Amino acid sequence: MRIETLDTADDARLRQAYDLHRRAHLLGREGRPFWSWEEMRGEFRTADPGERLVVLGGYAAPDGEQAVTAAPGTLLGIAYVWLPLLDNLDKAWLSVDVDPAHAQRGVGTQLAGALVELCRAEGRREVLGEVKIPFSERETHGYRRFAERLGATFSNVEVVRYLELPVPGERVEQWAATAAERAGGYTIETHVDVVPDELVPSLCVLLGQLGVDAPTGAVDWEEEVMTPDRFLTLRAELVAAGRTMLETVALTPEREVVAQSTLAVPVTGRTDVSQWGTFVHREHRGHRLGLAVKAAALRHLQEHHPDMRRIVTQNAETNDHMVAINELMGFEPVETSTEMLLRL
Repeated sequence: MRIETLDTADDARLRQAYDLHRRAHLLGREGRPFWSWEEMRGEFRTADPGERLVVLGGYAAPDGEQAVTAAPGTLLGIAYVWLPLLDNLDKAWLSVDVDPAHAQRGVGTQLAGALVELCRAEGRREVLGEVKIPFSERETHGYRRFAERLGATFSNVEVVRYLELPVPGERVEQWAATAAERAGGYTIETHVDVVPDELVPSLCVLLGQLGVDAPTGAVDWEEEVMTPDRFLTLRAELVAAGRTMLETVALTPEREVVAQSTLAVPVTGRTDVSQWGTFVHREHRGHRLGLAVKAAALRHLQEHHPDMRRIVTQNAETNDHMVAINELMGFEPVETSTEMLLRL
């Protein structure tokens, strides 16, 4: 097999990688939500000043050079790694996808090995990856066993949950009213695509704390460096890639952001909304702000995007507070997202 860096600016090669990526991720998970070609292309081409993406492609070589029977030049698998550039410089996130037609022939092992060596050369000492696994197979699934053969160990598990839409409006208003009993003095606002300039600095502080305060298993994270310029760049790229971004925030009387919840709504082709971070500033907890922002976000979503049929979220199973909010709102568990850790 020939391994080479995949040019993400090449539409044909990247589309080939997307199609393989989709086949691999939906194997045994048919019907699960999956991002669109436009969303993947946008993210893989985003010029993020805080993170570098490297994508490798594994291609069939001439006969006799690999165990796979495929025409030379056939894309057999892809591997990609995100390298933080401003914080957590000892860490990297990687993923490996093998075309199901060429699985269990050493393709994944070779691609993972190439990425691990890249991480080692970059000075990374903790390499992480996650896989979606049914509850009944969280200890025995082949993907977990593959990671363990590479030397990785279990780090954390998050539970993936779905909320079917629409939710009756009276229930949403009941949650908002319950939150308001303790959220006096805070203002709840939802902003579409663009967050007002005066709110961005405090929102960035909040987003930076998320990786530190949320349960992360066997890994300790530094606060993420999220500058206003970086936030605005990333948000613009997300919108350009085909998403409507809903940012619901809780504000103090001084208009400081102290809680947030993000929904990424696909513009075309899908009816599954991605629930990204929901987080409350450590000094403003105990006021039901998590429920307040999630209820307000759901209200806005249903009023302005009535064609959406499901919200997808995931949280660490040890994150008792957020799990309780999700259960109150009717999110149902469907599978696990198991995080594995390789120490170099």
